[in-house]
Amino acid sequence: MNLAEYARHDGIGLAELVRKKEVTPRELCELALAGIAKVNPRLNCVIQTFPERVAALDYVRLPDGPFRGVPFLIKDLFMYEKGVLSEGGSQLMQGMVADHDSELMTRFRRAGFVNLGRTTSPEMGYSSTTSSRLGGLTRNPWDPERISGGSSGGSAVAVAAGIVPIAHGSDGGGSIRSPSCFNGTVGLKPTRNRISEAPDGGEPLMGMAVNFAITRTVRDCAATLEAVAGPVPGDPNIVPPPARAFLSEVGAAPGRLRVAYTTKTFSGVPIATEIIAAVERTADVLRRLGHDVREAMPTFDWPDFNVANNVIWTTNVAHSCDALGRRLGRTPSLENLQRTTWACYEFGKRCTATQLLGALDVFNTVTRRFGAFFEDHDVFLAPTCTKLAEPHAVYDADQAGMDAMAWTELLFALEVFLVPFNVTGQPGISLPLHQTDQGAQIGMHFAARFGDEATLFRLAGVLEKELPWRDRRPPIHVAAR
Repeated sequence: MNLAEYARHDGIGLAELVRKKEVTPRELCELALAGIAKVNPRLNCVIQTFPERVAALDYVRLPDGPFRGVPFLIKDLFMYEKGVLSEGGSQLMQGMVADHDSELMTRFRRAGFVNLGRTTSPEMGYSSTTSSRLGGLTRNPWDPERISGGSSGGSAVAVAAGIVPIAHGSDGGGSIRSPSCFNGTVGLKPTRNRISEAPDGGEPLMGMAVNFAITRTVRDCAATLEAVAGPVPGDPNIVPPPARAFLSEVGAAPGRLRVAYTTKTFSGVPIATEIIAAVERTADVLRRLGHDVREAMPTFDWPDFNVANNVIWTTNVAHSCDALGRRLGRTPSLENLQRTTWACYEFGKRCTATQLLGALDVFNTVTRRFGAFFEDHDVFLAPTCTKLAEPHAVYDADQAGMDAMAWTELLFALEVFLVPFNVTGQPGISLPLHQTDQGAQIGMHFAARFGDEATLFRLAGVLEKELPWRDRRPPIHVAAR
């Protein structure tokens, strides 16, 4: 098998080859490492590899999960593997080594994945692209002068460039879905508490943050969720299990869905004309497929919502920086934090408990509004991001004169359709349904009711056939000459 053959397969496909003994896990992992060596110098999406693990691979001892022997990467942000660096893209965390496994890491390993390295993350994950003083600039394989999205940009780039078919990602305000939009990958934010955050968190970022993965195919997304979902004792809330396996939903008929869509934003910020056209094309496809499609959107006070987000994010940044500083014997400062992170840290330190509770009140109002909206609609369609991938300098986290509120407004103007679903806890998926003539990727975002990933997988499976993307390949790719 060569790199071109390797990159044609998704994770399920590679695992099937392993089961048939047509290829060994060692061969697959050697190809993944060769792919990293080939494209990472131009993309900077992988910051550490574990080549020593390849020589030690033993097929017999690998867990017999659905992805047995499939190469994998973890995002460098609060995903812990014992004995492995976890630096969060920050000089404050530089050199920190995990002393335990996250529950999700245990489940990834049990599923059969072989973790071969760490992917880049912006500092503390609070950016719409993936760049940091510590890790450098991660480039988009479709256009290296454009952003990769954030904060799971390193993982999305690695998947888009064919290094691995699946990589870990996390999403607190769009951080799986935004990079999936810009890199042409599948990015699901599962329902809150679908995946346990044990043992280090109950509902991190006031319930907004979830950990999961980025994939190239819908079936890989569904099978991965099936492999890692479920609670552990001590979790604060338990989501009812699905009626049947997530993978069985891919290819199943979705029925006639009531689909709401919009080409206007909650905030009033404009949407790029190419993206509006893509939304309209998607709506036309859904009508042709027999769904009830109409223009509609939830309504709420965006300025109040943005203020609440700023309070929640900055207080969490401040808390994390202080806790990490104590652990590592360091004091948070402009010496070890980027300017925007420092601005968020300082603002978060000044916030009061009353402000925090007020922000949660705003979140409750938004959640109730969305809950009522989804009584009358099964799916909400919107663009994943409001703009095409922009130049890197737009989201420079070390730019001067950017206070915490301005930084929050900048990020969520791009991800206006994503962050509300982090607040409500509902599942949302970005699908790479469109691209411009110049190759810029355009993701479409679909959200469903709380706990209803099944509807998203059924619809995504149909759209994957109607508007296929699997053979789409960026100029910088492991199979390129």
